Amino acid sequence: MRWETARKLFFFAVLLAATLAAMHFTLPEQARLNSLESKSRDVLAPLQGGLTWLGRQAYQLMSFPVSMVRAGTRNQFLEQEVGRLESQVVQMNEYKLESERLAGLLNYKQVMAKDYNLLAASVVGRDPGNWFGTIVLNRGTADGVKENMTVITPEGLVGRVFSVSASTCEVLLITDPRSGVGALIQDTRISGVVEGVAGSVGIARMIHVPNNAPLEVGRAVVTSGLSSIFPKSIPVGQITEIRSDPSGLFNNADLRTYADLFRLEEVLIITGVYS
Repeated sequence: MRWETARKLFFFAVLLAATLAAMHFTLPEQARLNSLESKSRDVLAPLQGGLTWLGRQAYQLMSFPVSMVRAGTRNQFLEQEVGRLESQVVQMNEYKLESERLAGLLNYKQVMAKDYNLLAASVVGRDPGNWFGTIVLNRGTADGVKENMTVITPEGLVGRVFSVSASTCEVLLITDPRSGVGALIQDTRISGVVEGVAGSVGIARMIHVPNNAPLEVGRAVVTSGLSSIFPKSIPVGQITEIRSDPSGLFNNADLRTYADLFRLEEVLIITGVYS
């Protein structure tokens, strides 16, 4: 047992001496070597290389957990940064789309200024019990809004103001069965009434069209102006299907409304008519 210990100590001493000799012979200020030093360096070079490699491996082994922790922290930070930037991109896209919509409303308002006094409004709610029948706008009596004022978009007719509070108003859409709009087929000037269809969500239909009147799919329908509510010649929709009334006296025509009533966000209220 003692011999084993003594042998280990001997090898350790030899290794230490060799290391010190290698350090001595490889000092940078020693520019010229004698023959013994040169041979010693050549002999000890592999040993020095091995010790250097072992030292590098030991350093890497000890620093690996720290590197992993740092990498994990960095990865978490980058994931949070990516999430933040993606959120900003979505927000910027929303601003861009809103800006485009508002620019369209402003341009239309300027074009129609000679005919109407228009008030811009935003949709702030829908009736949960009648999802596609009414909407709520952020304009009310404080803004000069009154019942039965016409609501439009640049694409076409939306409906009429149904009820008003100080800061909001409820709009009855033309697809609601309670709505009724005097209308004309634009090219033939055949008149009828556009109303919502009971039991069907978001569908408008032109009714009371004489059965001998020419009807064709694709024709445009506009307001007739015969009532005191809706001004004349506002686009309403396009005929998509023709049906015969059960009475046999009239035909009905299903319409695709020009205003996208399913995705309304901003609208215009006609508060005054000049012509």
